[in-house]
Amino acid sequence: MATFNFTSSDPSTFILMGIPGLEAGHIWISIPFSISYIISLLGNITLLFVVGKEQTLHKPMYLLLCMLVLTDLSTSTSIVPKALCTFWLNLKDITVGGCLTQMFFLHMVSFMQSAILVIMAFDRYVAICNPLRYATIITNAQIAKLGLMGLIRSVIFMFPLPLLLSRQPFCANRIIAQTHCEHMAVAKTSCGDITVNRMYSFFIVFVVIGFDLTLIALSYGLIMRAVFRISSKKSYQKAFNTCTAHICVMLTSYGPGFLISLTHRFGQGIAPHIHAILANLYILIPPILHPIIYGVKYKELRDKVGKFTCRR
Repeated sequence: MATFNFTSSDPSTFILMGIPGLEAGHIWISIPFSISYIISLLGNITLLFVVGKEQTLHKPMYLLLCMLVLTDLSTSTSIVPKALCTFWLNLKDITVGGCLTQMFFLHMVSFMQSAILVIMAFDRYVAICNPLRYATIITNAQIAKLGLMGLIRSVIFMFPLPLLLSRQPFCANRIIAQTHCEHMAVAKTSCGDITVNRMYSFFIVFVVIGFDLTLIALSYGLIMRAVFRISSKKSYQKAFNTCTAHICVMLTSYGPGFLISLTHRFGQGIAPHIHAILANLYILIPPILHPIIYGVKYKELRDKVGKFTCRR
């Protein structure tokens, strides 16, 4: 633990430790980091390009998928380049303003992703439970409006995080045991009382995100009830496959986030490098898996991507 015994000479900066305790292996750790990032960039940009190029894919469902892809790209791009600078060049310093900006952007985009998943659940509910009215209820314009509302909600709820932290007196030893600025990791470097920060963070994770999950669970409960009533085996299979893709995406999006929140609040005995690894898996894995999940489950999308890649 000797790596925690130095302090930043500049009071306007934080020090990002990368993976604490594993500094000697940072170069090796950077290899899966960079490969994962490149794969996610290629997969998600290809998906965005194909959906944008193909008129037949200009549907609400694929518009939602593009929104999800953009949040994945935004999250990883806000974290990975700085992490690679830490791994490769040992550039660990980040300004207080840069840290708070990164933290706000990271949490805002993650919160936006939760809103998109709620909209996706509603989209599938209407498609399966009320298919005759789907075209009139769910339109591209409606999806765009709901997406904008989700963005506004995210900005409003996440804005207090950097505001609360900017008022905190930070200790001289401004060490963040992460590759990036995460709210509770930054709050723990404060020498003041962070009770309000903890309470607001708890409110965001367990009340607001919990409300989103309740809406999603309600939608899928009604969907499953409708699916089990379908007499046609082909229609049943199609509806079930659609739901499976969304459920897989939700598990990869919410599961790691809740695990990280719980380890921050109740996992005091967990080694710092475990916290850091879990946080980075949350950043790296979903952007790789989401295009694969939708590519496997949606034949229309898979065929268009195959057609595009064969041209090249």
